[in-house]
Amino acid sequence: MQKKLSNYLNKDFIESKSFHSLSPLMKEAVQDIFTLIENETGDIIKKFESAVDKVAEHHNINTQLFYDYFEKELDEQLGA
Repeated sequence: MQKKLSNYLNKDFIESKSFHSLSPLMKEAVQDIFTLIENETGDIIKKFESAVDKVAEHHNINTQLFYDYFEKELDEQLGA
């Protein structure tokens, strides 16, 4: 049985210091990523990477900025 990607997501990122440090454009873009993947099933990593690519192109943002943000967010959420 495949689970929806939304089952793995925690919306606490919106309340994080990492999220609040983003520019308004990046905040919108990060929320767009979660909107794209929240009901997806299947390979989580591929769906996530695809969403990052689509949103980066749409907002004209370098994909590395997203990966840097998500790394920082994971460190914050995991207490690293």
